[in-house]
Amino acid sequence: MIPISIASFDAGLKYARPEIFLGTAACVILLIDLAVAQAQRHWIGILSVAALLVTAILIGVQPLTMRVLVLGDMYELDRMAQVLKIVAVITVGIVFVYSTDYLRRRDLFKGEYFVLGLFATLGILVLVSAGSFLTLYLGLELMSLCLYAMVAFDRTSVRAAESAIKFFVLGSLASGTLLYGMSIVYGATGSLQLGEIALVLHHGLSANIGVVFGIAFLIVGIGFKFGAVPFHMWIPDVYEGSPTCVTLFIGSAPKIAAFALTMRLLTEGLDASQPDWSSMLIVLSVLSMAIGNVVAIAQSNLKRMLAYSTISHVGYILLGILAGTSQGYQAAMFYTITYVVVATGSFGMIVLLSRQGFEADTLDDFRGLNARSPWFAGMMAIFMFSLAGLPPFIGFYAKLGVIQAVLGVGNVWLAVLAVLFSVVGAFYYLRIVKLMYFDEAVDASPLDGSALMRAVLSANALLVLVVGIVPAALLGLCKQALP
Repeated sequence: MIPISIASFDAGLKYARPEIFLGTAACVILLIDLAVAQAQRHWIGILSVAALLVTAILIGVQPLTMRVLVLGDMYELDRMAQVLKIVAVITVGIVFVYSTDYLRRRDLFKGEYFVLGLFATLGILVLVSAGSFLTLYLGLELMSLCLYAMVAFDRTSVRAAESAIKFFVLGSLASGTLLYGMSIVYGATGSLQLGEIALVLHHGLSANIGVVFGIAFLIVGIGFKFGAVPFHMWIPDVYEGSPTCVTLFIGSAPKIAAFALTMRLLTEGLDASQPDWSSMLIVLSVLSMAIGNVVAIAQSNLKRMLAYSTISHVGYILLGILAGTSQGYQAAMFYTITYVVVATGSFGMIVLLSRQGFEADTLDDFRGLNARSPWFAGMMAIFMFSLAGLPPFIGFYAKLGVIQAVLGVGNVWLAVLAVLFSVVGAFYYLRIVKLMYFDEAVDASPLDGSALMRAVLSANALLVLVVGIVPAALLGLCKQALP
């Protein structure tokens, strides 16, 4: 789709209305939180979810017949941005619903969690619509700084503080590396606008050694933000050390941002250099699938296991992107959206089983879950089957799509490796199903999540099943977003 540049500042504000509303709502909620008593603080969560729903509506009703560039070509809105924004905003709203009981039981129900989450979501929206290196970096840093603070949200937890420091140090290193790569590409092309960079590279500068050098640094930064091997070292420790509600947040919506960052940088700005960055992504993809799946087998902590699972799934997402075709990009987008939906539910199950003084984050905590709650044992089984890539669940079509994409460009060996590592990954997912249905329960206490959380979590799992049975609608949406 050829972009249309609109110079009018008023038109730019109209297209950026969802971001303006969400930023304003976050500031208002922050002020309200200062005024209300602790007994009334539940309204902060309600207002936050309401703000996200209004933001999703504002995004959905935007008239979009073409790809537009506004605000000095720094803000870009296309079908991909619209879809990813809606998914991200709704996901954060679901995360807030899942988190409410967890925060209340641990006396952590404070407005800061929701305000930081709203500003992180704003960063995701800015990043998804970035048309320039400047807005890319601005959105990325707004999201990242909020995530660093959220990890250290529980001030009494030494493990959370340690995880936050590690996350901050490695995240800052990644941001610096990404910024250095951007500066090199800017020096070689003379522009910060993604469209202008793409135009310069298509006119013969794609083989320039400076551009290739800059791409290498950009790939390192993307690898850190995505959590791809060998830049994955922060994920297991941060997932395990954070409060589970924060792990739930980090493991879901920010993956949308990482995908958007990759698509904007590589497939939009640096499309002419696809042979160079594609070969680099092959290394990251294979290592992520291998190490993520193999190391996950040895984990006894469920959050660490899902962390290594995340690393392996990043490898599959990169498979679609490195193919360098519309089919590959569509498959990667489909994979990212489906993974976010399934991961949100998987971490939501850990939150559901948790109670005051008990995290329910080990594999043993899921032993005999079928005896305690057959319904939610079934919901967890749906999530695990989907992550394993078994039909008819949504994860099967996600993996099938990226494998078909690499086969379409002749990388048969990559497709074979993807299938083999998928079989390895099925072991540790099915192990959880075995624990739930065939082992004796070590904890007979009833599940005590709120009715709202139970309903939303059930809907989350059933969505995974229904979209897996009828995937055409989501597949069609991805094809429209990335024609």
